[in-house]
Amino acid sequence: MSDSSPLPPVRLASEAELARAALSTPVLSRAARLARWAGPDTRVDAGGGLAEEQLPAAAETLGLDGDDAAAETAEAWQVAVDTGLVEIADEETGTVTAGADLALLTSGSPHEVLGIWQDALETLIADASVPDLDGLVDALDEGGTVDFSQLDWDPQADADFLDGVLANLYLLTVSEDGPGDAPVPLPALAASAIVPGDMGEPTNDVLEQVSDAMMRLDDQFRLLEPVGLVEYRPVDEALMADVDDPEGPESVDDTDVSRYGMVRLTPLGRYGLRARLLEAGFAAPAVGELADKGADTLLDGTAGFGPRAAQAETEQWLARREALDAARELLAAARGGDTGGPLRRLRCQQALSLVGPEAEPALREVLDDAELGGLARVWLTERGAADVPAPSEAMVFWLTVDTVAAQLAAEGNSEELQALVEGLAEQHSGFFAAAWRVDHPATADVLEAMGRLHPDKKVAKEARKAAFKARSQQGN
Repeated sequence: MSDSSPLPPVRLASEAELARAALSTPVLSRAARLARWAGPDTRVDAGGGLAEEQLPAAAETLGLDGDDAAAETAEAWQVAVDTGLVEIADEETGTVTAGADLALLTSGSPHEVLGIWQDALETLIADASVPDLDGLVDALDEGGTVDFSQLDWDPQADADFLDGVLANLYLLTVSEDGPGDAPVPLPALAASAIVPGDMGEPTNDVLEQVSDAMMRLDDQFRLLEPVGLVEYRPVDEALMADVDDPEGPESVDDTDVSRYGMVRLTPLGRYGLRARLLEAGFAAPAVGELADKGADTLLDGTAGFGPRAAQAETEQWLARREALDAARELLAAARGGDTGGPLRRLRCQQALSLVGPEAEPALREVLDDAELGGLARVWLTERGAADVPAPSEAMVFWLTVDTVAAQLAAEGNSEELQALVEGLAEQHSGFFAAAWRVDHPATADVLEAMGRLHPDKKVAKEARKAAFKARSQQGN
C-alpha cells in the first residue's frame, strides 16, 4: 500500500459512540478496575508488572479464575501502566499510585477517552507481534539480553507483517467494492499479505506460507478482539484435529470457509486503524471532513471518492447550507479549463442532483455560460422546468466531451465508459467529423480514448484520425 495516494474515505461513528464502546471493551475496563484497586500496598517488579504475590488478589478483583487468569490479569495491568491509568510512584520500592489519566475515563471528553483506548490498542498490537517464544530463556546472552540470532524470529518483520494485514483489513472494509461490514475470511486476508498481486496460480510454497500466516493471525486476532479492534470467529479447532487424524471419526467439512476464521473490523477498529495510518503518514480521509469547507475543496476532495462516499460527503456538506446558496457556490467552483475541470463539473452535477427546486434560480443564471450551460439545461429539464432553451450543437458537443473526460478521470477505461463511447458513436453518424472541432482542452484526449475503447476497428480508426486533427488544431 502506497502512502502517496489517499485511501478510500471511511465512515466513522461519532466520538461519543466510539468512546462508550471503548470504555466497555474488556481490556480497557479491566485496566481501569485494576487502577482503582491499586493502592499504597500494591507492589510491582523491576519491569513494572504486578508482583507475583499480588496476582491472585488482582485476578479476584477482575472476577477471573482458571488457567488464564494470571496471564489476563498481567495483561490488564500492563495496559493500565502503558495508558497512564497507574503510575510507578517509586521505582526503588516498586509502589504505585493512580495515574493522572484515570479520572479522564469518567470526566474526560470522548476524544480524551479514545486517546487512552488508542494507547491500549498499541500495547495489544505490540504484544500480538511477539510469538510464543519457548526458547527465549535459552537465547539470553551473558548480559541478560535476547540474542535474536538464536531465535527464529525477526521482531521488525513480524511487526511489519501484522501492520500490513491490519492495513489490508482496513482497505477491504472501507473500499466501495469490498465486503463493508461483512466479515473477511481469514484465508483471504492472509493471502492478501502473502500472495503477490501479479501471481496467477499460487505455488505450493506460497500456499504453505499462507497457511502459516493464518495460524499466526488466528492467535493475534484472538488477542486483539478483547480490545475492541475486531470481531473474530476463530479457526475451528476441529479442523486442526482433522489434519492430524484425517480418517478419525470427527472429520469436518473443510469446504466451509467460515471454519477457517472470519474477522470483521468494528466501528471502533475503523477509528483506531485510521489513526494509526494517519500517524504512519497515509492519507486516510473520513466522510464529513469537508462539510465545513468551501465548494472548491468539496469538489476537488471528492474527486477520488467512490460514488457512495462522494454522495455521503456531499449530503453532509449540503446539510449545512441553504439550497440556493449551495448551488451558486457549487457552480462557481465547477468552472475551469484545467485538467481537473471535467471531474469537478461531474461532481457538481452529482451534488446538484441532491438539491431541491429552490435552487432553480442558480441554474438559470448560468444558462449562457459556455462551461455550465449544458449541465444547467440537463438539471432544469430533469425537473420539468418550463422555458428551458434548447442547447446549441456546439454546447451539446462540448458537454459530451466534458462528460467523457470526467468519466475517464473518475473511472479510467471502465465497462461503463466503453458503453458510453459505443452509444455516442452509434447515435451520431457524423460524431467524429464534428467532435475534433470542439473547443475543449480535453478534446484530443477524449477522442484518443474513444479510439482505444471502441471495439469496432473502423470506428476506432475514425476516432484516432479525429484525435490527430484535434491535436493539430490545438498546435496552431
